[in-house]
Amino acid sequence: MRRVRKRDNGPEMAVRRRLHAAGLRYRVAYRVPGQRRRSIDIAFTRIKLAVFIDGCFWHGCPEHFHLPRANSARWVVKLETNQLRDLSVTAQLEGMGWTVLRFWEHEDPVDVSAAIVRAVRGSLPAAASLWMIATWRPGTSGTSPTTSSPGCGPSPGPSGRR
Repeated sequence: MRRVRKRDNGPEMAVRRRLHAAGLRYRVAYRVPGQRRRSIDIAFTRIKLAVFIDGCFWHGCPEHFHLPRANSARWVVKLETNQLRDLSVTAQLEGMGWTVLRFWEHEDPVDVSAAIVRAVRGSLPAAASLWMIATWRPGTSGTSPTTSSPGCGPSPGPSGRR
C-alpha cells in the first residue's frame, strides 16, 4: 500500500493535463476545510468546485471491484470505511456550499475533463466575462475584445483617472 500514490497518479494526471490545456487553473491536493487528513484531488476554490477521481479498488467501483481472498473480512471493513468517508466528505463540502464531482479512475479522461470544464464555465458569473473585457488594454497580449463596456472596470482613483 505504500506504493499507491495519493496524488499525481495516472488517471488524475491525464485529467489535469486536459484541464490545464483548456486554460483552467486549479489547486491540487487541497485540504478539505476543517479536516486535517482529507484532501480534494482537484479544487477550484473561487467557485467552490471539488473534483475527486476515485480509484476502482479503494473506493469499491461497482464495475471493477474484486474483493481480495486473503483477509477478506479486513478488506470489507476497510472499503466500507472508505465509502463512508467519501459520503461524509461530500456531505460536509456540500454543506459548506461546494459543488462536488466524483469520477471513477476508469472513466475516459476526455469525458471527465469535458464535464469539469462545463461545470466550471457554467458556474462563472456573467460579470467575469465583463471584467475580462474591461481589463483588456491595447498592446497587451491576447486578442482584442469584440465589444467594450463603458463604465466597467476599476473605479477612478483619487486623481480621477482610471
